[in-house]
Amino acid sequence: MPGSHVQSRPVTAGQGLDPSAYCDPAIAERETAQLFRASWVGLGRADQIAKPGDYVTRDIAGASLILIRDRNGTPHAFANVCRHRGSRLLDGEGNCRLVRCPFHSWSYAPDGRLAVAPHMDEVDGFDASTHGLIEYPLAERLGFLFVSLGGDAGPVDDWLGDFDAVHAPWPLADMTTYRKRYLTVACNWKAFLDVFNEYYHLGSVHPRSIDSLYARPEAPDAVRGQFASQFGVTKGTGALLEDRQDLALPAMPGLEAPWRDGVRYTWAFPSMTFAAGRDALWVYEAYPDGPDACSVVQTVCFHPETMTSPGFADRAAAYVERADAALDEDIPALAFQHRGLMSCDAVAGPLHGLLEASVLRFARWWETKMA
Repeated sequence: MPGSHVQSRPVTAGQGLDPSAYCDPAIAERETAQLFRASWVGLGRADQIAKPGDYVTRDIAGASLILIRDRNGTPHAFANVCRHRGSRLLDGEGNCRLVRCPFHSWSYAPDGRLAVAPHMDEVDGFDASTHGLIEYPLAERLGFLFVSLGGDAGPVDDWLGDFDAVHAPWPLADMTTYRKRYLTVACNWKAFLDVFNEYYHLGSVHPRSIDSLYARPEAPDAVRGQFASQFGVTKGTGALLEDRQDLALPAMPGLEAPWRDGVRYTWAFPSMTFAAGRDALWVYEAYPDGPDACSVVQTVCFHPETMTSPGFADRAAAYVERADAALDEDIPALAFQHRGLMSCDAVAGPLHGLLEASVLRFARWWETKMA
């Protein structure tokens, strides 16, 4: 029952991943095929492409994607590769009427159709309808986007299992992106996601910023689907620093006890994680950049009603400050950890079954997928 923190039984332990899982280039290469091309990969929030023509790009384990919303409001995931001579089409994010290749000006509509191919009308038998952008299956659930890069993951709802039900108390589908931050971190992508999903490091890495806000978490949820989730009660809101609690925003509309008294941390395997608190949602995507670095996208979201509350801009700034401050404390610890993992003396250690529950669940999932 959420709200109970007394441990009546000894906490079980499990073995962590071998350090080679975080450092070996051959393993990183295998992850491309066995994880990323065999999964529904979370891509953050759907409202990052809110309007027709809005696009963002993602580079994921050898694949480059354009996420774009067409003129009818449908989101798509296309390969970021021109069908003519293979040029990359776009970088970053923005809005466009056509996706235009910078090399030879082949141009594509936001629904992927080839709209302009200069001089190709002179080529005998050329059929523009057969040269649209390569498209990947894309699904939206609770305001999150998920892409299937290899076709081996099965239906998205089978992959996610009871994902919707576990998160039903929070109005996640309504949450609105307020701020995004892009960065590169000198650690393996799995280690970055590990640290977001465990309580063990709070006292060591965040002793004066957020540690005192968190009670011991509840037992991990027994979920159906390719994710891990764990709820824990907080003193105040976990989305603000300890000394900024006076700037707390109202709770999300409809969020009831006990859920409004804490935060749920969820890891959507393989590479997206998020925290649903009483007043905010913050999301991280972490994509491999070789074994020794990862590209990270941080997103901070609020409910539309919250965004109309008095003094919202100043208070929201404090939420962004907390997200950045905690991350800026995590990054040096992660980089230092990665140096240790590369040592010939590093070994797989025991994981705490409560404080590192989601890390443990991911480790067993990873081993199954990589077998």
